[in-house]
Parts: sequence; C-alpha cells; structure tokens
Amino acid sequence: MAAASVSREAFGSRAGFILAAAGSAVGLGNMWRFSYQASEGGGAAFVLLYVVMTLVLGIPIMLGEFGIGRRGQRSPVGSLRRVAGPAWAVVGYGFAVVGVLILSYYSVIAGWTVRYAIEAIIHGFPEDAGTHFGKVASGSGAIAFHVGFMTVTVLVVMAGIKGGIERASLILMPALFFIVVGLAAWATTLEGGGAGYEVYLKPDLDELMNPAVWRAAAAQAFFSLSLGMGAMLTFASYLGDEFDMPESATIVAFTDFGVAFVSGLVVFPVVFSLGLQGAVGESTVGALFIALPGAFDAMGMVGHFVGLFFFIALAVGALTSAIAVLEVITASVIDEFGVSRRNAALGTAAVVTIIGILPATSLDALGLMDKIAGELLLLGGVLTIAIVAAWVARSTIQDELIKGASPFWAKQVPRIVLMLRYVVPPIVAIVLIFSVRETIAAVGKFIGG
Repeated sequence: MAAASVSREAFGSRAGFILAAAGSAVGLGNMWRFSYQASEGGGAAFVLLYVVMTLVLGIPIMLGEFGIGRRGQRSPVGSLRRVAGPAWAVVGYGFAVVGVLILSYYSVIAGWTVRYAIEAIIHGFPEDAGTHFGKVASGSGAIAFHVGFMTVTVLVVMAGIKGGIERASLILMPALFFIVVGLAAWATTLEGGGAGYEVYLKPDLDELMNPAVWRAAAAQAFFSLSLGMGAMLTFASYLGDEFDMPESATIVAFTDFGVAFVSGLVVFPVVFSLGLQGAVGESTVGALFIALPGAFDAMGMVGHFVGLFFFIALAVGALTSAIAVLEVITASVIDEFGVSRRNAALGTAAVVTIIGILPATSLDALGLMDKIAGELLLLGGVLTIAIVAAWVARSTIQDELIKGASPFWAKQVPRIVLMLRYVVPPIVAIVLIFSVRETIAAVGKFIGG
C-alpha cells in the first residue's frame, strides 16, 4: 500500500502550508543573526553569497526534506524508515533529539524578546541596558518567561495542523511582514542612516573571496531555513500529491530571505545612525539585548514605540519557528508510540521546558548548546538529508518531487537532484569540518571555565 494512503492530518490550503513552512524558517535567525553576519561579512557581499547558497544548497536540501516527508507520510523517524530503510530510523530519532535541544535554549531567548516587548509597553527601555540584561538573561525571571513562551507554543501545537499551526501561521506571518516593512519604512527617516545602507547594499568585493564569509553564508542558509532538523520534512508529511513542492520550496526560501533582507534595512540604518558599529561587532546577544535597547531609550518616545514593535516582531518570528520545532518532536512521539496529540505535545513540551532551565540560568551553557545543536548537529542533519534523497532513494524522491509539479518545475527536478547529489554534500562536509573544530574549542572553553 502506498504511504500516501495512510490517514493523517493535513493542511487545509496551499497558503497555509507555505506560511507555516515560512514561519518555521523565519525566526531570530532572520530578524537579527542575518544582519549580524552581514555586518561581519562585508555587507552586500554576504547578502549576495547568502542568495547563492540559498539557491545552490538551501532549496535542494529543502526539497530533499519535502520529498522524504510527503513520500513517507510520517515524522522524520517513520519517513526515513519507509523511504530509506529501517536502519535510517535512528537518524529520525536524532532529528527529534536535536529539536529538543534547540527548542530548550531557543525558548529562553524568545522569552527575553517577550519580556522586552512587555517592558516596553509598561515603562519603556532601561537606561542601564547592560545591567538590566544581566537580570533578564538568567534567574527566576528568565525561567518564568521561558515557561510562558513554551506554554503558548504547546497550546498551538495541541490544536493540530489545520486548527492550530495553519491558523496561527495565517495570522502571525502577515502580521510579521507588516511590522518589518513598517519598521524599514521608518528607518529611512533616520539621520545618518545612509552609511548603514551603503555598507549593507554595496558589496565589499574582497570579502567575496574570503572562505570564512562563504562558510558563514552557507551556515546561515541552513540555520535560517530550518534545515537539518526535520521541520520541513514533518510539514511535508501533511501534504497531498497535488501540492507543487518545487514551487513551494522556492516561495518559502525567498520569503525567508525577504524577511531577513528587509530586517537588515531596519538594523543597519539604526546601527549607523546611532553609532553602534562597535557594539554590533562584539556579540550578537550584546548588540540585540544591550546596545539596541539602550539606543531605543536614548531616542525617547519614538524609540520606545519603534523598539516595542521591533521586539514584537522578534517574538512573533521566534514563536512561528518554535511551533515548527515542537511539531517535529510531537509528531515523532505520536507516530512511533501511538500517543494522542494532546499528550504527546504536553509531554514533549514538558521535557523541553525542564532542559531549558539550564540555559535559562547560564549564558555559557546556552552558547554551548547553540554551538552543538544549532550548528554542528544541524549540519549533520543536512548532510544526511542529501545522502538519503540523492543517493539512497534518488529515483523515489525524484518521482515524488515531480508529482504535482507544474511542467516548468518538473523539468527542473532532475537538475535539482543532481545538485543535491554532487554539489551539496562536499560543500556541507567542508562546513561541517570547520564546525567540528569550532565546537571542540567551545566545549574546551566551557569545561575550562
């Protein structure tokens, strides 16, 4: 019997699926990490390389996940078992474990964004932003907002695909786009912001030859598109054969890039208008939660208003991504153990919440978890998807991607599979080697205190 005949929840519309998948991709990686990486990688040079990496690596990998998910009609565990064989099920369990680790610290950071947004409503931003962030980032307050954020996330997942995830995506994603575009329009009014636009939009050609910038662009593409953790695979398992997956993957990828790019049109003018270039170069966390809140406070009422919407946008993006990650874990428990959606969502969310207490009380632990799960293990997942989709089950996945595709995209599928087979693995392997070195160094630093 074909896998597609198995009874399963499904998205109610193409728009719902695309917005849910885009919501999985759009998160803190777009709203801030992209701008930070661009500032470190020569501005437009990094942006250009990111687009190249999205086309060459991101879309093929996403289609690999889509193909495996729709063919298997199960979570990563069951889909990999059905498509590639029983031995590959262990990799699916690995995706679930990575999801648990990523969500446990991602929820903590998301909790910070929610707290900053609430505080902006009540009393604005603090004058001593550094001291305030020290209070926000750890202790009982960080734990409380982490628990609160996970509560909202699990309520959406408990409501199911159509009634929860799709409905939330249809509301949250348009709201996010509206806020980001509005902030970008406001940023054009900033005195001195032109220097930021120049750095962001004018490529530094020397950086185009810098291997470190190429590697950073590739890693950002994987991280930003939520690849290598099974989110896209899981969402695709709720699709019917009529969905045009190549076209959908392209729309999702460029929606993700669009949010990231427009966010840069907010961040760069603000940074240069207020002279925060040095703060941005110090750390992502420092710039986002210390330098910018301090700058918003210095701008008076306008800054409080703009800062409020900035952190609301961050919180919305974080929520859409968190929903997708929790769905990966929940779906795995439902499919493998026959647990109801309600119990599976509550149980997995409880585990994530408990583990999240560690990064909620230690920034060092949070950074190490991000290095291991958010970079190293994600890259391992990406490489696995490429191997399964283009080597182990190439003909099966190619046929699956052609199914439902328009004539134009059906012609592109064999070329995409070839890229997934011969181009993606060596590039990912190179990036993975560097990530292993960096992770070993990070672990050593953490152990050494």
